[in-house]
Amino acid sequence: MKIFTVVANENWICDRLVGEWQEHAGYAKSYTDAEVIWVFSPSNWRLVPPEILKTKKVVVTIHHITPQKFTKDSLREFLIRDKIVDFYHVTCKQTEDFLKKITKKPIFKQPFWVNSKNWFSSPKQELRQKYSISQDAFLVGSFQRDTEGYDLKSPKLEKGPDLFCDIVEKMNNQVGDLQVLLAGWRRQYVIGRLEKAGIKYQYFERPDLSVVNDLYNCLDLYVVSARTEGGPQSIVECAANKTPIISTDVGIASVILAPESIYDPAIEIGKPNVELAYENVQKYLVPSGFKPFIDFFKTSFKLQNV
Repeated sequence: MKIFTVVANENWICDRLVGEWQEHAGYAKSYTDAEVIWVFSPSNWRLVPPEILKTKKVVVTIHHITPQKFTKDSLREFLIRDKIVDFYHVTCKQTEDFLKKITKKPIFKQPFWVNSKNWFSSPKQELRQKYSISQDAFLVGSFQRDTEGYDLKSPKLEKGPDLFCDIVEKMNNQVGDLQVLLAGWRRQYVIGRLEKAGIKYQYFERPDLSVVNDLYNCLDLYVVSARTEGGPQSIVECAANKTPIISTDVGIASVILAPESIYDPAIEIGKPNVELAYENVQKYLVPSGFKPFIDFFKTSFKLQNV
């Protein structure tokens, strides 16, 4: 393998994706051995020595761009990086459309793969007993960060935590025993809203993957409420383990979910279609989910040993 993958080792999803890619396809042992440098998140390009960037082909993955946060400084930073990029990789059309306005570099659009070794169905009743969750509760889940890191109280609006809380509060008036299951980190905003509304919740901070899969399988509904996303991976994870899910029209939602499962927060809450989501996610499961990436590197960079 002549591709060197660059990731910041922040215990983020990119670290997991890099590990899965390397396990499947192998990797160059160093920058100097590589023909192509694949930067898995745009900010990580500065981790690569400048002299390497001048001599190697560079692919940068951009997961999403939040228009409201894309300032003149953001554009300036982008244009500096753009000079060393040969190809961009994006996961969804929204990001592709934004990029086309600010770069002439070629763009490869393809959702990431999903590993069915991590995401699979398990009996709900047994898992609720394992995690001391009421068998009678209607359990709504959200497993992504929702609070800005600079003050740990302001909502991270691109993730839509305010919309999530609006939905849960509305459902709480319609469902008998509604409870919320939270995972991940920086959940302060949602927790504050739930406590103010008197809605029961359980919070698992940064659980490992096996626990996250268990938590998915405890749910009656997972809600993606984001305004801007490149994935989110929760869509393919829920599809793979048959967790009922609804989502705003962001990222890969329209690729995986049924039209009735994609909702407009200003109009109505969507309806999950578990079977269609499960059917649609199949081509992204490992190992077939790697194939479009392998074909991309072979075609675009003439790599023979991918």
